[in-house]
Amino acid sequence: MNITDPQIVLGTMDFGTRVDPDRAFAILDSFVADGGVWLDTANCYSFWTDPSGLGGASERLIGAWLRARPGARDAVRIATKVRQNPLVPHSWPQSAEGLSAPAVHAGVEESLERLGVDHVDLLWAHAEDRTAPLEETVGAFGELVAKGVALRVGAANHAAWRVERARSLARDQHVAPWTALQLRYSLVQPRPLTPVPEAGHRMLTAEDLDLARSEGLTVWSYSSLIWGSYVRTDKPLPHAYDHPGTHRVLAVLDAIAGELSATRNQVVLAWLMRQGIDPIVGASRVEQIKEALAARRVRLNDEHLARFAEAR
Repeated sequence: MNITDPQIVLGTMDFGTRVDPDRAFAILDSFVADGGVWLDTANCYSFWTDPSGLGGASERLIGAWLRARPGARDAVRIATKVRQNPLVPHSWPQSAEGLSAPAVHAGVEESLERLGVDHVDLLWAHAEDRTAPLEETVGAFGELVAKGVALRVGAANHAAWRVERARSLARDQHVAPWTALQLRYSLVQPRPLTPVPEAGHRMLTAEDLDLARSEGLTVWSYSSLIWGSYVRTDKPLPHAYDHPGTHRVLAVLDAIAGELSATRNQVVLAWLMRQGIDPIVGASRVEQIKEALAARRVRLNDEHLARFAEAR
């Protein structure tokens, strides 16, 4: 697992829809001014919110920000995803683009146009598409790396065995393999075997971490702060998290946050980064991204980790 210098990644899913351009620009400016580097978006963000029923708003917003900020492209790295954008408005998952070679190439071309860039620094396969041969998907991603359109490629919401199979196929085809994983993960966990209601979310497991550590893969986590549920009384943790382990972990979280003069969110982010995981943090206000970036200065030691592990 690549555990050098884990970073806070700015999640931009709501930019251009729930987060208006002025606020989004302010968040991006603050993020970069405080040393933030990675922006995470997707070609499908956020079709479920956009009146058009199609994705692309987030990428267009980032593109507008890049045009308005000369030199900003050199200061940030951009990660986007293909697989989930509906090809027919308000028709998902029926018209989701998938991961066939033509879909991957078309999706990336449209992303580059919206972003106004000639390449992305990391391209994700947003979710599995078992209707497309894995060999074909792997070849398409490898071709994009060979062309310089994507500098790296990774798999989001994929089973560990599918990632390893894809990496084997990449070796056979002599193309660039997936070298990054993106999965849902946070300090508190749902009850075992309890599905989460969010369509397409796949939880990070011990097997995923084992694969990453064995193969030197980067790991990004999303929904890392569970939509503000650690700190907002109006957003309680989802029902799936209501079990004794959660209550024990939250008690330890409060104790450690007090000891370190940090917020709950900052300790959660520090806990993820301490394991070499890059947490994605969505923000709708400048204050939120400032708080998140301050987590880089929160230092958890082995005793803190042991206390959390025992509580879980």
